[in-house]
Amino acid sequence: MEAINYLLKFAFDTLLMILVLRVWLQLVRADFYNPLSQFIVKVSNPLVIPLRRIIPGFGGIDLATILLAYIVATLTWTLIPFLNSGTFDLISSMYLGLIYLIKQAGVLLFIIMLVMALMSWVVQGYNPTQMIFQQLTAPVLAPIRRIVPSIGGLDLSILIAFLLLNVVNILLAGWIPYWANI
Repeated sequence: MEAINYLLKFAFDTLLMILVLRVWLQLVRADFYNPLSQFIVKVSNPLVIPLRRIIPGFGGIDLATILLAYIVATLTWTLIPFLNSGTFDLISSMYLGLIYLIKQAGVLLFIIMLVMALMSWVVQGYNPTQMIFQQLTAPVLAPIRRIVPSIGGLDLSILIAFLLLNVVNILLAGWIPYWANI
């Protein structure tokens, strides 16, 4: 049963991250022709396009993809507990799905900033993935950079963003007593 739980959680988390990344790419108006953007769009299109026919966007926000991400996060908290214990609680699953969606968006931001920091040490010159990561993290890191400037060429904004993300994670953990199991 543990193997099935692991595979289901991996599948739900991967799909959730792809959907969150799709919304995020649209919000920051990232380069659509970037290979990473093209991959995210092509992988998520079979699920998003049919839902878009029913749910239109609003003010440049892709409501269909956000709803789909919320459904996937809620399914994570519905299907896996149901398979393990046979219990089904829709209200808890909807609440946990919303909190989990927020948490996974933060995890994705953390991963992107970590990869971006590692790439800055290794990659020389233009890299399309690094450019898209900079576009994705700019709305988060720019306000921090205005307050804390670079010190001797060392950008501390990512470190401060890591600390802030950890604080948000701790706050979310207070809302869910068994957060460590996620």
